[in-house]
Amino acid sequence: MKIAVAVDGSDNALRAAEHAVMLAQHLPEAHLEIIYVADHNKAKDEYLLAQSPESLSLKREQKIQPVLKLAKSVGVEVEIIMLRGNPSQEIIKYVKEHSIDQLVIGSRGLNTIQEMVLGSVSHKVMKHASCPVTIVK
Repeated sequence: MKIAVAVDGSDNALRAAEHAVMLAQHLPEAHLEIIYVADHNKAKDEYLLAQSPESLSLKREQKIQPVLKLAKSVGVEVEIIMLRGNPSQEIIKYVKEHSIDQLVIGSRGLNTIQEMVLGSVSHKVMKHASCPVTIVK
């Protein structure tokens, strides 16, 4: 079974990751993928604020580290998927193209103001994903 969890460094994403790791831990032959999407709307600002491309990459990796530690602590192997673009669109596209069996996502990410205006990533993904989606509060 292929399980994917979308993370962005938020507390809700960490709770979603905890749920995904628990699923992977208890399902035989489960494969867990961590999806991180560098939002192209924020990427320019992040790049300008970063001291170097390496520091930008490090900041993005730091958002994934808690999930990696959690998975490693219970013996779940993970694959990291780094994508660029609109988070909801990229997650939906990835899930369809890679035959993901279950997607786990947090209910709210880091940018709550943008969510109020444009709608949440989790809501868009839930409506358009080709697999079951678990939204974790």
